[in-house]
Amino acid sequence: MSALHERSALTQLAPGERLLGYGTVVPAKSAKGIGPNITQSLANDLVNSVGAQSGGAGSIAAQMPGTSGALLLRVTDQRVGLVRPLDGTPVWEVPRAWVIRVERRPRTQLMARFRVHYADGSWLAFLTMRRRTIEQFRSLIG
Repeated sequence: MSALHERSALTQLAPGERLLGYGTVVPAKSAKGIGPNITQSLANDLVNSVGAQSGGAGSIAAQMPGTSGALLLRVTDQRVGLVRPLDGTPVWEVPRAWVIRVERRPRTQLMARFRVHYADGSWLAFLTMRRRTIEQFRSLIG
């Protein structure tokens, strides 16, 4: 799967653009799968709404479209964005200069959580299975 993800991360780069890193993430506002009963359904709603993003309607974070499932978060020397893991189709990308830092957050029971902060003060939360994915993004972005 790693070779497929790398090919996907390399798809549709501009001439001269360099891939710096990538990892599998799930946007917190679209995370599913905590469980089928009412308590777990409420937990799903909580994960998807509270702490999933900040920023008003015109903010950078608010521009991210609704998604479902795991995506690749890729960082290049020119942009940061989400692409589909099987074919590299861009889902949402912003100029690299708009992304100012990555903040590690308290871990959920199964997944590591982090926020990507943007230049306008907005942020988006993501989940990943590996803490080292967060550390990689922190080293690339700040």
